[in-house]
Amino acid sequence: MKKTLLIFLMFVLPALAWSIENTREKQTTILFIGDSLTEGYGVAQENGYVSLIESELKEKGKSIKILNGSVSGSTTSSGLKRLKWFLKAKPDILFLELGANDGLRGVKLDVSRKNLDDIILLALKNKMRVLLAGMMLPPNYGPEYTKNFKNMFIELTKKHNINMIPFILEGVAGQKDLNLADGIHPNEKGHKILKSTVIKYLEPLL
Repeated sequence: MKKTLLIFLMFVLPALAWSIENTREKQTTILFIGDSLTEGYGVAQENGYVSLIESELKEKGKSIKILNGSVSGSTTSSGLKRLKWFLKAKPDILFLELGANDGLRGVKLDVSRKNLDDIILLALKNKMRVLLAGMMLPPNYGPEYTKNFKNMFIELTKKHNINMIPFILEGVAGQKDLNLADGIHPNEKGHKILKSTVIKYLEPLL
């Protein structure tokens, strides 16, 4: 009996401890920093695309931890401060969805670009994989501004060699049945499409 206990203490317990620690090490922390779109404005938290992504990935057996640092109405100017606050959690992946409110408010693109650039640089400095959400503006903002706004995300992606979703609202923008009454924010059906769009680009980074 004593010999069996000794063997258990010498071999089984260390192996079990290693297994537990190894499982912890493999957990991937994903930080979402965005605006009302990623916060899930107008829908219950569990129906927002971030929660839907978390549920699907966990159902697939992915060991993940989701942090959502998104704030409705926010612009690129607040992104860096939020990222700094979350650094203590040591995220592995940053999903960056900011810029739409900049465009809607007519913020100078040089300012928005610099803000996004600073956020990406800090994330990369802290060894995060970055997924940038591309955004487009309605045509009524003028062809030059809307074109340059769209290209801003592409240019940042190339500059930093990071991953990008060409247009996060693909298949949702402009679709009345997929948005709330304001015509801007996705409803529950819209968030399901967002989930499918985002997870296609996010899952390969795990």
